[in-house]
Amino acid sequence: MPSTHPPTEPALPPAVKPRTTRRWLRYVVEAAVVLVLILGVRAWQQSGIASGPAPVLAGVLLDGKPVALAAFAGRPVLVHFWATWCPICRAEQDSIDALARDASVITVAMQSGERAAVAQHLRNETLSFPVLNDPDGVIAAQWGVRAVPASFIVDGAGQIRFLEIGYTTGVGLRLRLWLAGL
Repeated sequence: MPSTHPPTEPALPPAVKPRTTRRWLRYVVEAAVVLVLILGVRAWQQSGIASGPAPVLAGVLLDGKPVALAAFAGRPVLVHFWATWCPICRAEQDSIDALARDASVITVAMQSGERAAVAQHLRNETLSFPVLNDPDGVIAAQWGVRAVPASFIVDGAGQIRFLEIGYTTGVGLRLRLWLAGL
């Protein structure tokens, strides 16, 4: 027997509640604020930092050997600024040490105290990478480094090819060195 009731329309989805909309809007605004803060800090860290031709870098390493960036002409080199007081630097120091065993690396201990204090830190941490001490931040200022760790990959022609401020993996640094050597 046919139905005498009119056909029913499919149910419409419930309207979005204003409270749910406000919650999502708040999340979006908070995420935007965090992103702006991160980008602002990043811009501050990189303002005035060296790019293009690498600044002159020469001196005497902690082990007494002279070092000059110019001596690495024809091959890529990592110039790594770090500090003994920097927790992020400590987190990546083993990667830098491993990289220094089979790649060209110069590290600069920025504002980490006198030679003996930096040497003691290396002994305590069983690190052997080459270190140029920069107790007053003079070298760091020449390179425009305001925050550590800062890693520069300089190609064989003396041009800064890559720059990373903050934690960088050993694999990431090796890849950048390889790319700079192409």
